[in-house]
Amino acid sequence: QVQLVESGGGVVQAGGSLRLSCIASGRRFGINAMGWYRQAPGKQRDLVAVIRGGDRINYVDSVKGRFTITRDSAKNMVYLQMNSLKPEDTAVYYCNAESLEGAYWGQGTQVTVSS
Repeated sequence: QVQLVESGGGVVQAGGSLRLSCIASGRRFGINAMGWYRQAPGKQRDLVAVIRGGDRINYVDSVKGRFTITRDSAKNMVYLQMNSLKPEDTAVYYCNAESLEGAYWGQGTQVTVSS
């Protein structure tokens, strides 16, 4: 089992920035990807950014140039730096880890961007 705990959400005005953090504990061996998803009210949970082995990174088009995902393997952490936030970025953001044993999720952290 892998446990994920997110932090760093909050309320920010449009154009502002937030940094989300996620720390992984438990059976971290075998994790081959970590990423961030988000779910807005009434919508499905969608990928925001993912970082895989060899630092291969993918972003959803709507956040390219504004969000940056980084990983500190020594600290078992993954971060999402979010700049130039827009009201449409409002959602619950979930940390995700994928391993050979399956996918793991954090409890989520709320990000609210006011206009």
